[in-house]
Amino acid sequence: MSTPVSTIRNLGPAMDAACARAGIYDAETLRALGPDATYARLLRSGTKPHFIGYYVLVMGLQGRPWNDCKGDEKKALRARFDALKQGNFDDGLSAFERKLDEIGVIEKGT
Repeated sequence: MSTPVSTIRNLGPAMDAACARAGIYDAETLRALGPDATYARLLRSGTKPHFIGYYVLVMGLQGRPWNDCKGDEKKALRARFDALKQGNFDDGLSAFERKLDEIGVIEKGT
């Protein structure tokens, strides 16, 4: 049985919609992917990168309040976010070019 993404703590209807655009249709799939693979898919499907959105996702998957991330943990998550953004988001591509890239029609960096 599948449950909506928004049943995960901190996540709401906007995340349901963003995940659906990325091909993630339920909470079970999101949990199986984990936060980094999920966020990478969100970025590749056109979601604009936002650090708070990333750590809200991480905290939610841990069952923690969204604002529970602090100090060294937050710094480490920022490094992971920056790496995800660098490897999965190119706002120089149009939505059409992003789709072509997702299916392997164009090479990265072209």
